[in-house]
Amino acid sequence: MATQFSLGEPARRRSQFLTSSFQRGLAHWNHERLAPAFVDDDWQKTLERDTRMLRLEGAFIEELRAEIVDEAAMVPTDPAGFVRWFEDLKQTGPGQGDALFPWLAEQASAEELRWFFTQEAAGEAGFDDLVAMTQVKLPVSAKLELARNYWDEMGRGRESGMHGPMLDALVKTLGVEPDIDTTVWESLALANAMTAMASCRRYTWQSVGALGVIELTAPGRSAHVAAGLKRIGLDEKRRRYFDLHAVLDVHHSEAWNREALAPLVAEEPRRAAAIAEGALIRLRCGARCFDRYRAELWG
Repeated sequence: MATQFSLGEPARRRSQFLTSSFQRGLAHWNHERLAPAFVDDDWQKTLERDTRMLRLEGAFIEELRAEIVDEAAMVPTDPAGFVRWFEDLKQTGPGQGDALFPWLAEQASAEELRWFFTQEAAGEAGFDDLVAMTQVKLPVSAKLELARNYWDEMGRGRESGMHGPMLDALVKTLGVEPDIDTTVWESLALANAMTAMASCRRYTWQSVGALGVIELTAPGRSAHVAAGLKRIGLDEKRRRYFDLHAVLDVHHSEAWNREALAPLVAEEPRRAAAIAEGALIRLRCGARCFDRYRAELWG
């Protein structure tokens, strides 16, 4: 059965953060602040801007946390129980089984798939970079697992196998032009939330949960998207990004749960709630995207 999720319009109107203007501003700031740069004589002015934006980013994440903090506080704190709870999110988490994805696989036109992909590509935060930021100073077992994951994302040292360029190649194949200013705010909010959790150390455990739940839930969605791309005529090479993630992420998820989540919770049970928060934030942000995509594509 399809699991639908909706925040509700009254709650959206009350939030200063779940808006196009805020999410686009935050996305532009993230794009600029994370890009390699040269020394600037106005660095103090930039620092003042960054401090202001970091406060707003923190308030945004705290609003997302407030939605799920009570649920996250109830998760098991023993390693085996927590991993069982986490793995169950694949069936019970927000947005899982959404009807959007079978529709993309079986019915969406080429233009509708292009629109969907434009939104997804513009909201892509860069899984490899998120993993790299998150792994800083992690305990050994988790750090090693994130390193193995990162190495796969980087094509195990081969440019042709890097996941990011595969996505870029598909952008060119479909002829789409992802742009922050033409992307729905829900997609930007997802990327902004992932970036905030990975780049801010007080949300490190949340980032571990958010990244882990992507590995857990992405394979099914990727398989549907790959099927849709195949149906409209893309060959195996051109749809490789989604074909790869439909298979590889299954193994990534199993290893992440065994080598990262279980040891982290065993070492410090309080981490269970924080990791759960990140997973639930990621899933709820994803569910908002699916709601918006259906509204746009199905009217």
